Amino acid sequence: MAGYDASKFERPSVTVDVILFTVKDDDLKVLLVKRNVDPFKDMWAIPGGFVKIDESLEDAAKRELLEETNVRDVYLEQLYTFGDPKRDPRTRVITAAYFALVNAEKFKLKASTDVKDVNWFSMFDLPELAFDHKKIVEYALKRLRWKMEYTTVAFSLLPEKFTLTQLQKIYEIILDKSLDKRNFRKKIKALELVKEVQEFQEEVAHRPARLYTKNKKIGEIVEIF
Repeated sequence: MAGYDASKFERPSVTVDVILFTVKDDDLKVLLVKRNVDPFKDMWAIPGGFVKIDESLEDAAKRELLEETNVRDVYLEQLYTFGDPKRDPRTRVITAAYFALVNAEKFKLKASTDVKDVNWFSMFDLPELAFDHKKIVEYALKRLRWKMEYTTVAFSLLPEKFTLTQLQKIYEIILDKSLDKRNFRKKIKALELVKEVQEFQEEVAHRPARLYTKNKKIGEIVEIF
């Protein structure tokens, strides 16, 4: 543009960070990578990296996630932008964070590029994290719990057919609290979130429970609690 001199303005760097949550081994887990470069070499961190000049933030997030962890085809929701001037010791870096709740069984993790390891960690027993990633992960957990209260995101962790006990367990693990069985089932049925199928659990030692399927779209806004 005529008359515009971009060199007059400082240019902070832009990164993306991706927080993936899953429920595994009856625990809420978050995906972390072990850095293989400075700063914070050998420390665990959220997958992410610098945005290229010709790509969108979302494309950068998906690229970094694939390059560092081998995770692909995940629907990401933008979480928040973190811009503390001192959050990165290298230079002024602003990061756009994305997050998602996923089924860990769908992915085969593999560390590559500038990370040496990738693994799931309990959200309630995290290692020391690089940069301000502890703050980012904690904020992501808060947002995830909000979403559990007004969307059907929990269903993304369930098979096509499930029991109400399995559904309640997902809520209890993520919210980190016990829920009254009778009240929970009454609420779920009243909101028509599930529908019965004419099938029961198979190969279980106890009395087989009835199976259900979801009756509303994942992410649809429904006031559950």
